[in-house]
Amino acid sequence: MPEESIVQPTSINDLRPKMRLEGEITRTELYGAFVNLGLEREGMIHISRLARRRVNKVTDRVKVGDKVTVWVQDVNPEQGRIGLTMVEPAAVDWSELKEGQIRKGKVVRLERYGAFVDLGAERPGLLHVREMGSYVRQPSEVVKEGEEIEIRILRVDRQKRQIDLSMDLGNEPDSPDEEDDPFLSSMEMAFREAQGTERGKPRNSRKRGKRTRKWENKEMEDIYRHTLERTR
Repeated sequence: MPEESIVQPTSINDLRPKMRLEGEITRTELYGAFVNLGLEREGMIHISRLARRRVNKVTDRVKVGDKVTVWVQDVNPEQGRIGLTMVEPAAVDWSELKEGQIRKGKVVRLERYGAFVDLGAERPGLLHVREMGSYVRQPSEVVKEGEEIEIRILRVDRQKRQIDLSMDLGNEPDSPDEEDDPFLSSMEMAFREAQGTERGKPRNSRKRGKRTRKWENKEMEDIYRHTLERTR
């Protein structure tokens, strides 16, 4: 994010979310720190907004008299409340990310299973190798770190803070799993069912397949989370 000039407001009514300000710590509490912004009311930084990583004690990060750079998180002029953060906000809010959007992003990390792409949001999105093309085996065959690419947002999970991406910019829906494909001909279905019987698979193997995919999805979520922690 480019460096922005600091405009010091003169009233709480001038404040807007993401506005960058300078202030001085006036007092600390167990739950946060108060900041003099030169306005009619002080702002407050909650302990969870003092740094990206967990802070156990407010005074480990700030002390009375410290000059700090903060950003407005939320403001309520009627109640005289100013919420601040020392964590620079992302250029793109979660509310701005929608499934199906076409966006540009920068590849920031490659893994064997895909690439992480910075969209300007709080966290990079995951471009899985299977979303890079039918015959792609390694992400490095298609993209490289530092490259700017155009991608489509497949899914946004705000609760888990995950963004799934695709290089397919078309509007066709994702191809369903083969075993759930509703467009298989009756001959194809009979052939696959016969194959399963010959291999000793019971007819209810579909349920086992779904359980397997559920386990694989959970494994991918764990890998995704650990990798994102390393990209902070």
